[in-house]
Amino acid sequence: MQLNNNVTEFILIGLTQDPLRKKIVFFIFLLFYLGMLVGNLLIITTIKTSQALQSPMYFFLFYLSLSDTCFSTSIAPRTLVDSLSKKTTISFSECIIQVFTLHLFGSLEVFILILMAVDRYVAICKPLHYMTIMSHRVCSVLVAVAWVGSCAHSLVQIFLALRLPFCGPNEIDHYFCDLEPLLKLACTDTYVTNLLLVFNSGAICTVGFVVLMFSYVIILHSLRNHSAEGRRKALSTCISHIIVVVLFFVPCIFIYTRPATTFPMDKMIAVFYTIRTPLLNPLIYTLRNAEVKNAMRKLWSKKLVSEDMR
Repeated sequence: MQLNNNVTEFILIGLTQDPLRKKIVFFIFLLFYLGMLVGNLLIITTIKTSQALQSPMYFFLFYLSLSDTCFSTSIAPRTLVDSLSKKTTISFSECIIQVFTLHLFGSLEVFILILMAVDRYVAICKPLHYMTIMSHRVCSVLVAVAWVGSCAHSLVQIFLALRLPFCGPNEIDHYFCDLEPLLKLACTDTYVTNLLLVFNSGAICTVGFVVLMFSYVIILHSLRNHSAEGRRKALSTCISHIIVVVLFFVPCIFIYTRPATTFPMDKMIAVFYTIRTPLLNPLIYTLRNAEVKNAMRKLWSKKLVSEDMR
């Protein structure tokens, strides 16, 4: 419930106020965003159309690419428009919607990465029972639980945001709306809300990171009993996942585990997990995965053949 709010819109300060640097920000974000869209949509299309990519790993990869696409889209288009605008205002309602979508798809990515680690653990440590444990029905239920958990997390963020009274300054020192910069504008003591933010967003990032790292330690330890070829394939997959995890979680932990203080570098660090990591994920998974590359080649070949037959 919105309480005693005299503020109906906010001004996003952005990454910079210098006109030349704003143009540079526009071109960098445009390049990153288009690259992210092409890469992730290519993975989504390839997995959906290829019969060779129907295993649970690619089922989860599909949702990882989907969450990456939606996560960046909740921020990048607005940032691109603001980089070319003199007046960068956002209404209170739009700001709240951005907070919701940002945390919905951000937390979904966290849960999907955990599910991908679980999938690799079962595939490597319990190969004989893999298809029974990770059946299509089980995977669908796990993804549904991830969606429910993400919605619950986002609703908590909205609940905390709507309880804040805004009656003074309305300049958000960021390039998107998030609960942390909004707390600095609230006309009330935000100590308790800060703690709740740490227990909510901070805990999801930290616990998710610890769980993932622990699971990969177990997986890598279990590889001692596999053949050289089996170790090579498993290591290739796990290293890809670990790179993604580090790129996404380290900046998130830095931002959300100490919301009571802000640093000038926070906005630049946010660029890593809002636009750069979603751009790098498709490159990491396709360049290190022969099955995905082969499926993409077949998809491209089918497209060329269909065009020649017209």
